[in-house]
Amino acid sequence: MLLSLSSSNPLLLHSHPHLSSLPHFPSSLLISPLINPFKLKPSSLKLAIYASNSPNPPSPVLKPTSTLSPSFRTKAPKDINILVTGSTGYIGKFVVRELCRRGFNVIAVARERSGIRGRNDKDQTLQQLAGSTVCFSNVTDLDTLHRSLDSLGLPIDAVVCCLASRTGGIKDSWKIDYSATRNSLLASRQLGASHFVLLSAICVQKPLLEFQRAKLKFEAELEKEAAGGTAFTYSIVRPTAFFKSLGGQVETVKGGKPYVMFGDGRLCACKPISEEDLASFIADCVMDEDKACKILPIGGPGKALTPLEQGEMLFGLLGQEPKFLKVPIGIMDFAIGVLDFLSKIFPSLEDAAEFGRIGRYYAAESMLVLDPETGEYSAEKTPSYGKDTLEDFFARVIREGMAGQELGEQTIF
Repeated sequence: MLLSLSSSNPLLLHSHPHLSSLPHFPSSLLISPLINPFKLKPSSLKLAIYASNSPNPPSPVLKPTSTLSPSFRTKAPKDINILVTGSTGYIGKFVVRELCRRGFNVIAVARERSGIRGRNDKDQTLQQLAGSTVCFSNVTDLDTLHRSLDSLGLPIDAVVCCLASRTGGIKDSWKIDYSATRNSLLASRQLGASHFVLLSAICVQKPLLEFQRAKLKFEAELEKEAAGGTAFTYSIVRPTAFFKSLGGQVETVKGGKPYVMFGDGRLCACKPISEEDLASFIADCVMDEDKACKILPIGGPGKALTPLEQGEMLFGLLGQEPKFLKVPIGIMDFAIGVLDFLSKIFPSLEDAAEFGRIGRYYAAESMLVLDPETGEYSAEKTPSYGKDTLEDFFARVIREGMAGQELGEQTIF
């Protein structure tokens, strides 16, 4: 195992599937402030201040005084306008495609330079989001976002937010998983949105990491908005692992190297879901009233799989004798301890310590529903959806490689 340190990314860890460029462990262990609200007429909104424990200063929550009705569900898809933020992210692209396939009018918000490290220009983004109305804007600036959307002259019926921090760093988590996500809500509410579908993560049920706390803070505000008597609804989708996040070792194992896992390979398990199936479930949440005002954990079909079982599956498809490299979990604990100590002397290493904690979390915690009665993860209580299996995904990657499934630059094995 290679542990990489650098000045720009002191500890490179590949971790959770919900972080756009950080796939779920263990296939590979990957290792700004809130914006002032836009100016509106006092008669059009109420202003409330909420306390915050985040590293960012508290900011006002804008609430329309008019009563909105989710009557869009009675209309045909072609007459429904759906705003998608995070549209160029890994899951966002699939969501835009699925909503367009179902005939909705999709407004996809994108940066002028999108993708990992801004590698896609406007033309590439327009091609990637074909079928939607692309609105180039900045979700981290509420005023800019509102003006961009308002200039389209289109009302918004519902929102699907697929925003997620790409790094899991402390400041970035609050900037994206809380502030930018909140901006999506505020701006869209002023344009009539009465339903909000949030792509969250199943791991927030046991919040030990900063991005989890940021997501939970927004989830709470979303629930409070729905309780305000304005006929506003939400659906909070908490998926397990993505296929992409489990495919990082296919090429190395195919080349004859061992499958790397922590401990005995049974420390954690997940019910992985394909990107297409997750996008379909998210699209269901737009129109399905049974999914309104609910937190919805969701996994893929089949049994929960441990890293050991994933490795055995991969070796079986390759026709190879299983060969595993078992790494003691204590290595992670040691690395985190060192980084925590150093971050007190060198604050610039604060994120590196957080990346270490992210890696440690996904080395040991299952991506399954946490049963509140037993305090244990439960595969039985984790809902399944879709038809795509991890085995079929592995077989395709063996044949075609990981094209379109890139894991990004932050890997250590």
